[in-house]
Amino acid sequence: MTTGGIGVVIVAAGRGERAGQSADGPKQYRRIGGVPVIRRTLDAFLAHPAIGAVAVAIHADDDALFAEAAGDAAGDVIVVHGGKTRQASTRLALLALKERQPAAVLIHDAVRPFVDADLIDRVVVGLDHGGGSLPALPVSDTLKQSGAKGLVDRTVPREGLHAAQTPQGFPFEAILAAHDSAFGADRDDFTDDSAIAEWAGIPVRIVQGSPDNVKLTWARDIEMANARLSSLGAFPDVRTGNGYDVHCFGEGDHVTLCGVDIAHHHKLSGHSDADVGLHALTDALLATCGAGDIGTHFPPSDMRWKGAASRIFVEEAVRIVRERGGRIANADITVIAEAPKIGPHRAAMTEALSSMLRISADRVSVKATTNERLGFVGREEGIAAIATATVIYPGGLPE
Repeated sequence: MTTGGIGVVIVAAGRGERAGQSADGPKQYRRIGGVPVIRRTLDAFLAHPAIGAVAVAIHADDDALFAEAAGDAAGDVIVVHGGKTRQASTRLALLALKERQPAAVLIHDAVRPFVDADLIDRVVVGLDHGGGSLPALPVSDTLKQSGAKGLVDRTVPREGLHAAQTPQGFPFEAILAAHDSAFGADRDDFTDDSAIAEWAGIPVRIVQGSPDNVKLTWARDIEMANARLSSLGAFPDVRTGNGYDVHCFGEGDHVTLCGVDIAHHHKLSGHSDADVGLHALTDALLATCGAGDIGTHFPPSDMRWKGAASRIFVEEAVRIVRERGGRIANADITVIAEAPKIGPHRAAMTEALSSMLRISADRVSVKATTNERLGFVGREEGIAAIATATVIYPGGLPE
């Protein structure tokens, strides 16, 4: 956990009575698809490259439950005992984050385990105006207000109405001050953090929510989530794509490999920056969903890509994969070169790839080998790379 950046508060101190009783404990500790709800939520944030410190507010009686459910992720978060209300728990978690000095914070319900990287990205981008960022979906149902004896009193116009979700993002100091002011004013009736922000005069911008980002409230919600994930687990659609690229050397003073510039007595020759590692990875990602290859999307005849950073190609392939519902599980790149040495730069390459792919560093592998002085690589005429990507897509395998 680092100082600065974007912090996260995950609110998990509730008892979840509406979901009924379970041997697993409150709903945030129940298993869906074999994994505790709260662990799925934690993983979504811990795997995101923009996220720094994460604070989790849990019930004072749930230390053992949380430790078991979070597993090895428990050591990556700040755990704080929550208060009597969600609002109180959020404030206590914010206070626990204060020493990390995050510039902004995302506040999320633990029982929304289907939050994904794209939604987190939208909320983060929504903070650019200096106020809050609220993911929400336009209300599609016709709304009725009831009067006496449950009879319809009136129909409420739904234009401009939205259903709020989490994570909700805010400048850290501003939302902490708003919570402190509400606490000092004995106000504990706010239903979410954007309501506190409105009360405190913090402007809040709506960004596109996600229909998948459901809140598990009732026992039926948990059953449906479990059925959905268990079905995916029983018939996983796991696809593997391969990519290969090679570039010859030309005159220059550095090469770019896996997004990292390395001093060398030659450069790699190509229309873009000739990063063989990223070119091979782009092809591997596109192969997992039958989306062609790098030349399909970035033809060398197009002068827009002359000298372009190959990170652009990888990020576009990631967008295509995610647009089709894919989750990148692993990326493996082998660089084949006599020189330069890759070992001293492996950590920087891994960090760059983790950011591009929006997966944790332990899902990225960068290796290097020589060609034992054989062939064009052995004669130091160029560098080659092989990449493999594993992506999990929604739905089962076809019959």
